[in-house]
Amino acid sequence: MAALPHLPALRRGKPYASLDQVEVKDCRTGEALARLSQVNAGIIRKDLARISEARSALMQFSCDRLLEICHQAAGFFLNESLPLGDQGHTQTPQQYVETLSATSGLPFVMVRRNMEKVASALRQMRTILNSLTRGLDLGILDRGLGEQAGARISFYAASPCLGLVMPSNSPGVNSLWLPAIPLKIPVILKPGREEPWTPYRIIQALIAAGCPAQAFGFYPTDHEGSAEILRGCGRALVFGDKSTTAQYANNPAIQVHGPGLSKILIGEDQIERWPEFIDLMASSIADNGGRSCINASTVVVPRYAAEIADALAQKLGPLAPLPPQDETAKLAAFANSRMADSIDAAIEEGLRSPGAVEVTAKYRNGSRKASFEGAVYMRPAIVLCDSFAHPLANREFLFPYASVVQAAQADMLSQIGPSLVVTAITQDTAFRAALLESPLIDRLNLGPISTMQVAWDQPHEGNLFEFLYRRRALELS
Repeated sequence: MAALPHLPALRRGKPYASLDQVEVKDCRTGEALARLSQVNAGIIRKDLARISEARSALMQFSCDRLLEICHQAAGFFLNESLPLGDQGHTQTPQQYVETLSATSGLPFVMVRRNMEKVASALRQMRTILNSLTRGLDLGILDRGLGEQAGARISFYAASPCLGLVMPSNSPGVNSLWLPAIPLKIPVILKPGREEPWTPYRIIQALIAAGCPAQAFGFYPTDHEGSAEILRGCGRALVFGDKSTTAQYANNPAIQVHGPGLSKILIGEDQIERWPEFIDLMASSIADNGGRSCINASTVVVPRYAAEIADALAQKLGPLAPLPPQDETAKLAAFANSRMADSIDAAIEEGLRSPGAVEVTAKYRNGSRKASFEGAVYMRPAIVLCDSFAHPLANREFLFPYASVVQAAQADMLSQIGPSLVVTAITQDTAFRAALLESPLIDRLNLGPISTMQVAWDQPHEGNLFEFLYRRRALELS
């Protein structure tokens, strides 16, 4: 029997085998697929003391050259066999798809879509940086100073590295940290327990394309190690649910990526056309297995809430688990079945409060939580709520879930709360002006645009350049 691949930690790009190793297992069969070295907070602290070496390695490259490396890495990530661990194993693209599906629960088709999303971000990195920097001549970052619009300009790095505490729910989320590399900021990354594959493969693709290995720290670790990354890196991104991210909400050095609570709003002027938008609403709710922070989790309408909830339930309620290799699979399994148990219990508890009904129940053959081929799934749930006060009215879960709430157009913006993405279907000039003025909306789609649509020239969750760099005043004699 062949030995399991071993994924080491990467300390300034060098493989490090720890005595403390855990097995990464198939969520359906329980079969061990790899061993993953674990490091403690002390090792991370020790390596952060030498992070200037990683920064210096990237500073030897121009931004333009690093952008070329990103473009080349896209092809490696998408199409080539890449090193997997420190024992001579390699991983083909198909093996990556199969392994990630096995440990994360995502069907093959969703893994491939996320794979293309990451590759697209690498290919489009020049466009992304142009948007993040608002057209800055990147040579200014190479030289340290320059001119823009006739004024002297200079930037300095707010931190010598970017810390990352990553989730396991969706591989496409790794596209958010990629701009750090052409911005010459090394990354210190803690992968999700069930999803070390994507960041490791991205790192190997970038190294194969010519990026210095010293730019990468890959640290599978525990809660204490994660806290050290967030505390020890001058800038960090943390991903997780509200209980994980709430403690960092007021820390300007940590960019929080928690629940998106994204929404679809239909204005008074368009509500009579609601049947035309059912497919858009359904895809916004269910694409990527409902696992993205940009999935719509609430639909807000001035009328016809019951009819819209019923139409969505008819479309999504019958969806059932399928084998992971089935190209029509719409649902993802839970790598940790206890998470499905917790979500199911939360919905049941919410339904006991007056004012909500799960409309999908009558269109679903079987229970909301389902077992299939050894894995646990959550089938879609559409809940009709009588107001935003109901505990299920503004919730987000890691499966296709949405509440439908009726509210007068004049009251919508005072009730929706913070929302990562809002798709507002309206031509009402005054309502559009109010939407544009709202500080609660991070990304606004005006018109029938899926909440899941991503444009690389429109960052939807924080500006990484402004997070990593600060402009300084400069005078020259």
